[in-house]
Amino acid sequence: MRRRLPERRATARGVWLRAAIAMSVAALLAGCLPVERLFFYPDARVYTTPAQFGLAHEDVWLTAADGSRLHAWWLPAKLQPALGTVLHLHGNAANVSNHLPLAAWLPAQGFNVLMLDYRGFGRSEGGPTLDGVVEDAQAALRALHARPGVDADRLIVIGHSLGAATALRLLAADSAGVRLAVLDAPFASYRGIARDAAGGTVLAPALPLALPALPDADKDPVTAAARLDLPLLILHGDADTVIPLHHSQQIAKAAKNAQSIVVPGAGHLQTFDDPRLRAQIVQAMQAALR
Repeated sequence: MRRRLPERRATARGVWLRAAIAMSVAALLAGCLPVERLFFYPDARVYTTPAQFGLAHEDVWLTAADGSRLHAWWLPAKLQPALGTVLHLHGNAANVSNHLPLAAWLPAQGFNVLMLDYRGFGRSEGGPTLDGVVEDAQAALRALHARPGVDADRLIVIGHSLGAATALRLLAADSAGVRLAVLDAPFASYRGIARDAAGGTVLAPALPLALPALPDADKDPVTAAARLDLPLLILHGDADTVIPLHHSQQIAKAAKNAQSIVVPGAGHLQTFDDPRLRAQIVQAMQAALR
């Protein structure tokens, strides 16, 4: 049986993307706007700390495009100079402390990591929107370009779930210095994932009324992927019931340079649990930085 990280299991209380989007559709039909806000389930609880993983860290503060003050964790590589620097974009729930197990292994592999909390998550100010989290990722990428000691031409973006979709939109707008994007369970389109979330439920017949409130195809992650020249490494579990595998397949088909790894038996956000897959990810990162 594939092991789930206990830190993430603690937040499995209805925060996953599928439930969030189904609630978004219901809220729109009830006249409760903005529907985008229901894509997000942030909180300020501290689930884990870098110290629990034996990691040095620094609290970093950034300014979003709307003026919100954003919090991030800087995790330096254990050996300096680092091989490269990772911008880590988490999923739609909780905050960086909940998603830390997905990135805590990277400093030992020689990589600096900047873990961003989008506006409204953790200690970050403001309220999240689908366009807003992309702007927040852009602010984090700019911060890496300006940070002393960071080689701005040796950057990698890692995104999970909503963070993977956000990563694609970020990189379509600005990919300077980024050599590779690692995407864990991305979804191809906002309206497509809404259809999947509402399909087979009592909301399905009314779904056409809700879809126009979601972003158009020009903002979809799959559209962004088609614009990118940089390599993509896409990982997706074939037992993912939150974001079906066909979303990753659509992105891989649209992209100019994509490698896909389908993980047998893995559910949502479980692909990074496997040490063998982590080794493959590191190999891809090292190859991209050569």
